[in-house]
Amino acid sequence: MDKKARQRRDKTKYLYGPVPSRRLGRSLGIDIVPLKVCTLDCVYCQLGRTSEKTIERKNYADIEAVLAELKKRLAKGLKADFITISGSGEPTLHCRLGELIDGIKKITNIPVAVITNGTLLDRPDVRADCAKADVVLPSLDAGDRRTFQRINRPHKDISIEKLISGLCAFRNEFAGQIWLEVFFVEGVNTDAEQIAKINDAIKRICPDKVQLNTAVRPTAQPNIKRVNEEKLRSIANQLGQKCEVVADFLPRHHLEQVENKIEDVLSMLKRRPCSLSDICSGLGISRHEALKYISRLQQQGVVHSEEKDGIIFFKASF
Repeated sequence: MDKKARQRRDKTKYLYGPVPSRRLGRSLGIDIVPLKVCTLDCVYCQLGRTSEKTIERKNYADIEAVLAELKKRLAKGLKADFITISGSGEPTLHCRLGELIDGIKKITNIPVAVITNGTLLDRPDVRADCAKADVVLPSLDAGDRRTFQRINRPHKDISIEKLISGLCAFRNEFAGQIWLEVFFVEGVNTDAEQIAKINDAIKRICPDKVQLNTAVRPTAQPNIKRVNEEKLRSIANQLGQKCEVVADFLPRHHLEQVENKIEDVLSMLKRRPCSLSDICSGLGISRHEALKYISRLQQQGVVHSEEKDGIIFFKASF
């Protein structure tokens, strides 16, 4: 790789966007955990199956390098409603998450959001790190053990009881906003009993908002059925005034645009192996968007990856 290409790759190593978000407005993403290193293996994840299921916190990304990249971006005149720590893995698995948030707040007044599945909030160190943010967006998709296992496929040491108790403990300690996402899968957690159990948990957690989502894009497990918009709004009414639907029920023409983008990515990879940065710069898309398309192509078995000189390259499999 030549010097210019390497510099181009470094520019987008940790940041992506800003991207439009229905939950956070214009959001600049920070990705600090490798692709699909997570505590869960959710059936609906649009980034594909979990490659490493773990609860061990590690120093996955160089925080000083992340902050240096952010400083450069701020110097160019960043316009964003939030700086969002999320990305392609579970961000609370990074053991220096709190230091990163402290560092961000020293260099900008843009609010910090953390999107997390919430499974590690039973740990005091994780709660202390997340409490440094302005908004935390955790998840709760089930009201009992059986449904939790079926939808979220957690690490063996994670239980629905730990998840809910961790969210309750965090609420007691955190003065900022908690926006709880509930992801509904038709026929799995949409019956009256599950909705009642989830509602009971919500009352215990006391989030500032409850945001309902469903599968409107490709999922890790095939044939996951989305809840239609009318039913999702009916569930929202049952869950109270703090509840809103955030699922992006896009018109057909937009879905066709997504399919066209996926074809564009595959077309690039048929011509030559490309790094993530190559795909982003070649198609003018964000890192997070490119990962979604690559993940779908990998699920279909038409794309695979190879590492060379510490860089991941994606190639068409035919």
